[in-house]
Amino acid sequence: MKSLFTSLFIFMLQTFSAQENNDTYANGVFSFEENKTQKIFTDHTRIRQFPDLTSPIVDSLSTNHDILIIKKEDSVLKLGERAAHWYKVSYQKEDKLFEGYVWGGNLCVSYRNKNGCDFLFGLTKMVEVKDGQFKDAEVQQNRASIKMIKQNMLIDEVSFETGSGESLNFATFNIETSHKLKNVELTLKATVSGEACGIPSYDQYIMLKDKKMIALPQLMNVGDADVYYHSEQFIFPNDKGGMSNTIIFKMEEMEKDENDREKKKYASKFYVWNGSSLKIK
Repeated sequence: MKSLFTSLFIFMLQTFSAQENNDTYANGVFSFEENKTQKIFTDHTRIRQFPDLTSPIVDSLSTNHDILIIKKEDSVLKLGERAAHWYKVSYQKEDKLFEGYVWGGNLCVSYRNKNGCDFLFGLTKMVEVKDGQFKDAEVQQNRASIKMIKQNMLIDEVSFETGSGESLNFATFNIETSHKLKNVELTLKATVSGEACGIPSYDQYIMLKDKKMIALPQLMNVGDADVYYHSEQFIFPNDKGGMSNTIIFKMEEMEKDENDREKKKYASKFYVWNGSSLKIK
């Protein structure tokens, strides 16, 4: 009897989540074009018969599996701070072509390929974190990660926070090879941002060394029209003013007082890369 009640509860919970369709707006980072190739991010992603959580599962796909977006469905599913459309997709498996429906939150936000490796950027889950402005208060934050895949094997993975759903309107993911740091093959940069005033954007840099990804401290930028802004950036050795194997962190903050006068704050840190680890100078 207990197992029956448990099954009924799970069914009701899934049905409630699936019925959020018309009242929920999908996060922009999960907007994928039709007739375009995309990749699976979440391992063992379920393929369903229809675009609904209660629909039968017809298959599952592993991380980095290629799919073709056929159609974006109107229905939206929200899980925690992630909201995404369902997509009708086609894919190959064992030399056969299949079709089904997948939730967009399980797909890569973006991906890149370099030197025989696939680098996948996606959202993984939602976590509760302490809010520094309110004592003991907890807020929901999205967790993202970058996966390094070679020949469909996971080589390494690095996770980081990406703020609330409001910060998931737009995303970029690039490989930067011009940062001249000792023993660093390349640098990855993942960015998520919102489109409204007061919504933070986040920059995450990751350095690749000997098949190991090393995350730099996360950068956050936010502003409210011309009243307030907080900006953070890194200056790498190849950039203007940069020094060999030294990464400079710079912060600038501006706030206008009641007389419309600007008050600015500045701060900086120096991170020294010795070829294997990063330390504050």
